[in-house]
Amino acid sequence: MKKLDEPERINQYLDEFGLNAVLPDALKERLVLYRFEPDETLCLQGEEAQYIHFVVQGKVRVFTNSTDGKTLLVNFTVPLDVIGEIECLSGKVNLNTVAAVSRVESLALHKRWLSQSVDAAFLRFLLGLVTQKFYSKSVSLSKNLLYPVEVRLASYLLSLSDEDAAGENGKISMTNVKDAASMIGTSYRHLNRVLGQFCQAGLVERGKGVLIVKDRKRLTDVAGVNIYENGDQT
Repeated sequence: MKKLDEPERINQYLDEFGLNAVLPDALKERLVLYRFEPDETLCLQGEEAQYIHFVVQGKVRVFTNSTDGKTLLVNFTVPLDVIGEIECLSGKVNLNTVAAVSRVESLALHKRWLSQSVDAAFLRFLLGLVTQKFYSKSVSLSKNLLYPVEVRLASYLLSLSDEDAAGENGKISMTNVKDAASMIGTSYRHLNRVLGQFCQAGLVERGKGVLIVKDRKRLTDVAGVNIYENGDQT
């Protein structure tokens, strides 16, 4: 995590995502711009929440760990996403771990400022976020595991790879692939079997320490819709 001393960029992000209309001036002055590199965590499950993060650039992965050590993917999100608002407002520990997939930038607001300057517009904004977040996560956790492993794996690989890249530029670390079985709720053996089918079909290719997305369009056809980013919301 790196703090960026760039007030002009903070103002640009406030304008770009319409945050000027909902953030009180006193809170805008307290915003800090942070940059996270891939795999760095914005928050850890079980730790006391310190910041509300307004994710304004990049993609993050949200996942949860069960008491028996299993990890389950909740979803991937892109700007504008808000992280930590539930925990900071309620005084609870973090519900999930949130990690950067790509380079991420966030406007961070420490929770100590919330009690000093919060108005009705900001509270309505947060209430809308919380409502949508609980609804979306309920859909994700209740429905995503009902999809075939092929759909779950294709969606996971699409979310990890650069949507504008293919071939050598569409590389995914095999470390992330090894984590995929737990993340999408299947066995490592089954995942390897499906991954082998993807390789035979020319959708992906195994390289040295990486998995290369060769045909993003056909991989998208397998997923139908990326259930971890744009899944069925009904």
